[in-house]
Amino acid sequence: MASGGKRKRAVANEAWRRIFDFIATTADQRDRTLERLDLSPGEARALSSLAADAGKTMRTLATEWRCDASTATWLVDRLEKRGFAARRSAPDDRRVKLVSLTVLGSRTKRRLQAELYEPPPELLRLGEAELIALRDAAAHLPTGLWPAPRAAAELRRVKLKRKV
Repeated sequence: MASGGKRKRAVANEAWRRIFDFIATTADQRDRTLERLDLSPGEARALSSLAADAGKTMRTLATEWRCDASTATWLVDRLEKRGFAARRSAPDDRRVKLVSLTVLGSRTKRRLQAELYEPPPELLRLGEAELIALRDAAAHLPTGLWPAPRAAAELRRVKLKRKV
């Protein structure tokens, strides 16, 4: 690796460390949002991957959530019990179930995203030029669906919490 490549790698390491530390340092703000909405991290991510209009199959959800079908079923059961999601048969194959958000689920998802996207006070301490530079640099990073934590680990965590 050329010295320019080493320098780039060192800068990337430092940038990532600072981003990661900032996310970890401001975790309380996210945790308070999840507490207010009484959501586990897995439920929050599951809500973010569902929509009211287009349903997703259990297989699709299991793939997105990186878990087996039984764990995806468990998580959808939790969302359904809370009134956030509903299952319906696929129009072309009644054996296939599609999961979509209910009105309550859509409202909760909007509230969750609005609160999670509220910038932490520490970020607002930066100057406008710094924020513009940060925004413009971040615009080049890939985005997409929020990957769920390994849903099996979420299941174990919730079961352990219930025993306490």
